[in-house]
Amino acid sequence: MANNVIAFKDYNVVDGIWGSPWAGFDHFERFFANPVAWDLIRNTLMLSLYGFLAGFPVPIILALALNEVRARFFKRTVQMVTYAPHFISTVIVVSMLILVFSPRIGFMADVLGFFGVSRNLLADPDAFRSVYVWSDVWQTAGYSAIIYMAALAGIDPSLYEAARLDGASRLRKIWHVDLPGIAPTVVVVMILSVGSIMAIGFEKAFLLQNPLNLSQSEIIATYTYKIGLLSADFSLATAVGLFNSVINLILLLAVNTVSKRVTGNGLW
Repeated sequence: MANNVIAFKDYNVVDGIWGSPWAGFDHFERFFANPVAWDLIRNTLMLSLYGFLAGFPVPIILALALNEVRARFFKRTVQMVTYAPHFISTVIVVSMLILVFSPRIGFMADVLGFFGVSRNLLADPDAFRSVYVWSDVWQTAGYSAIIYMAALAGIDPSLYEAARLDGASRLRKIWHVDLPGIAPTVVVVMILSVGSIMAIGFEKAFLLQNPLNLSQSEIIATYTYKIGLLSADFSLATAVGLFNSVINLILLLAVNTVSKRVTGNGLW
């Protein structure tokens, strides 16, 4: 954490972190004066919000659905199929996406062609976010659902018995027993998700990136990598990363405060 002082210095390797001359907020001003800065912030926010809105409810729905399944073999099979993609590395997932959406050998090209659509989705800036987000949902939904299934397992069975005696349907039981039972867990996960909304993963965005979709695939994480490691501008890269972290901290504190006031649940 102390080494974040690089963001306020003209860092050079010879003088080291603490010996480099002080620069103040010059690197922050450089970043915001760059026309690409607001595009990076917009792309990061849009991709993060899309991922949050699409990916947050899916594990909850999956957990609620699996909780209603009584056939143990079918339930375990679905759990395994949805849980397994979590263990596939990001590089392999991107390789699969490239093969699936390849305009020459990918079967999605044939499917789109059948409907009269001739598009290379990996080269289409407008399709980048959907490819990124829904592949991420496929990879993480099963693993994320485990948290909610554990919360469902902790609900008092007498509540289900009372709901059954009252003649509640399955949907009523889910609405009045399951959802209130997992509400604290949902709130905590939501706060953590919103708190990291600007810290979207670097690997998949960088691997899916190409010159044709760069207008929407260039995010703060990939920009920091290129500026810091490829261009060796460590001070500017640290300043951008520190700005990103401060925004995440502000979001985390704000959402936690609102959640405590509205629901009574929060991280602290």
